Amino acid sequence: MMHGPVADQAEATSTAAGNTPVAMLGRALSVCNNIIVVFAALALIAACVILSYSVLGRALFHSPNYWQDEAAVFLLVGATFMTSAYVQSQRGHVSIEAFVGLLSARANSIRLWLVDVASFAFCTFFAWKSWTLAHEAYVDGQVSNSMWSPPLAIPYGLMALGMTLLCVQLLLQILIPLTGGARR
Repeated sequence: MMHGPVADQAEATSTAAGNTPVAMLGRALSVCNNIIVVFAALALIAACVILSYSVLGRALFHSPNYWQDEAAVFLLVGATFMTSAYVQSQRGHVSIEAFVGLLSARANSIRLWLVDVASFAFCTFFAWKSWTLAHEAYVDGQVSNSMWSPPLAIPYGLMALGMTLLCVQLLLQILIPLTGGARR
């Protein structure tokens, strides 16, 4: 059990000072992530309001809920996937920290880099399949099976875009140590 900052997460962030393109991409992604986090927070609040309205509407007025559950799910899917790059930039995703205290700083650095490479490979495949799913849903005009019938290209597109941003974040985390910057 860990009760404090993890050694490999306490390192200072320094986006490849000598590599201008990587530094620019890092700053651009950081600005994009910060904007997305604000909209995701608003989406979560909206989902809470919609679900509360749905519960009250059914309980007090016995009104059907055709769109509320699905709208809340779309908002939650969008918020979850779109903020994944921000969470990764903060190293907030689940990680196994059992070896951190046992390995040297250099070994931990290599371990983190290898995990980033493996994560990048998986997320790249996931993003590619998400884009094909979103394209198929858009081209075929797929809609959900509910009475409201919103287009499925919306959640699939948010999933694909969020995974693409996560891939860019992971790529930055792979490149930064290779260009002389300190990793986060």
